[in-house]
Amino acid sequence: MAVLIAPTKSNLIKAKASLELSNRGFELLDKKRNVLIKEMMGLVDAAKKIQEEIGTTLQEAYGHLQSVNITTGIKNVENIALSVPKDEEFEILLKSVMGVDIPTIKYEKKPVIPSYGFHNTNPALDEAAECFRNVKYMMYELAEVDNSIFKLAKEIQKIQKRTNALQHIQIPRYKQQVKYIQESLEEKEREDFFRLKRVKGKSE
Repeated sequence: MAVLIAPTKSNLIKAKASLELSNRGFELLDKKRNVLIKEMMGLVDAAKKIQEEIGTTLQEAYGHLQSVNITTGIKNVENIALSVPKDEEFEILLKSVMGVDIPTIKYEKKPVIPSYGFHNTNPALDEAAECFRNVKYMMYELAEVDNSIFKLAKEIQKIQKRTNALQHIQIPRYKQQVKYIQESLEEKEREDFFRLKRVKGKSE
């Protein structure tokens, strides 16, 4: 790697300052990366747990639903499902984690209010409705966690590129500049010393 810089004391000071700044920047980025990785791994575990809970709850919900289908008929269940109003009351907000904007879903958990009569239904339908309502809220949580994982992964990738550039390009370049200038200045000092010694020797 060629060092195209004049070997002067002022350039040595600049190179040392740049090297120190690059080292400090690398340390800060490395710490940030480690914090974000730890945060992301925690979210990955949370996502797995939510997915398992969703699977279990859906299995329970479909068990109740199967019971309702047998006792009241699939057609009646379909008509009841169509009568259920859509409830999508939520708000997407942002929170900052080490400078990374992470989405959060704000919502209010509400009890199931049946929109159907009790004449041709049974308690299993209420149980199924309750399970599906819980799944909806768990899906909100999973969407929040998945989005957070994606955002953190992108930031970690960006930091990785910057730390690689610092560690393998910028820091070695400044180290080489400092080494080159120091060696050049030391060589010049030795030459000046011997020149001065020769001049002194001739004058004596």
